[in-house]
Amino acid sequence: MIGVFDSGLGGLSVLAALVEALPQADVIYYADTAHVPYGSKSEAHIQRRVLAIGEHLAGQGCGLLVVACNTATAAAVQALRAAHPGIPVVGVEPGIKPAAQETRSGRIAVLTTEATAGSRRLKNLIRDHAGGVEVFVEPCPGWATHVEMLQLDDPALATDVRARIDPLLERGVDRIVLGCTHYSFLAPLLGRVIGTRAQLVDVAEAVARQTRRLAADRAHGSGRLLLQASAHPERLHAALPRLRLGHIAARVA
Repeated sequence: MIGVFDSGLGGLSVLAALVEALPQADVIYYADTAHVPYGSKSEAHIQRRVLAIGEHLAGQGCGLLVVACNTATAAAVQALRAAHPGIPVVGVEPGIKPAAQETRSGRIAVLTTEATAGSRRLKNLIRDHAGGVEVFVEPCPGWATHVEMLQLDDPALATDVRARIDPLLERGVDRIVLGCTHYSFLAPLLGRVIGTRAQLVDVAEAVARQTRRLAADRAHGSGRLLLQASAHPERLHAALPRLRLGHIAARVA
């Protein structure tokens, strides 16, 4: 059994890649919707929630955990690994490395939550993988909430997206890293603003490959998918078609 969790709907983008990569695996997806979004919360609060969810999923027999949230990974993945030394833990980190390797202009941008923008983990990623590349970190408050509310066509969101993206493009950025799993669901909107001037960098498929590598016998099952949430679990199932994930067959607990 594999446990996947996020503050809310954002990790469903990672879940979709996992289901495709490991179709036989039994998976529990847990959304901490009572505490969404994590991006505006303190590191101590995020760590408490991550440890509580890790304990919950381990208690249900999950032998591998996927932290499908950039903010939670930055704030608490080390604490989670320390709490469960016998369970492999896969985190989600912004694709700084591939963006830095692929840029032609020498300038990349990272779209993040407020918490991730100020995290030591992001600073270390930039230091370790983007030497010689100019990196613009752009916090995007409110974007994750728009996804949670399924307000993907909100004109106010479209205006804010353009206000944040256009200056980055004017600076010559040619790779834009999605530093929050929620932002994957904004790719169509972002694409309309970016056009051919830059490329989006998402890591969902890379996370799925790493999970498959570590899964071993944990990937053998009947392909069952159980959706759980700390509040309003029924909204998870209802959100799947709105997020273009209607092909995922899941049961809500």
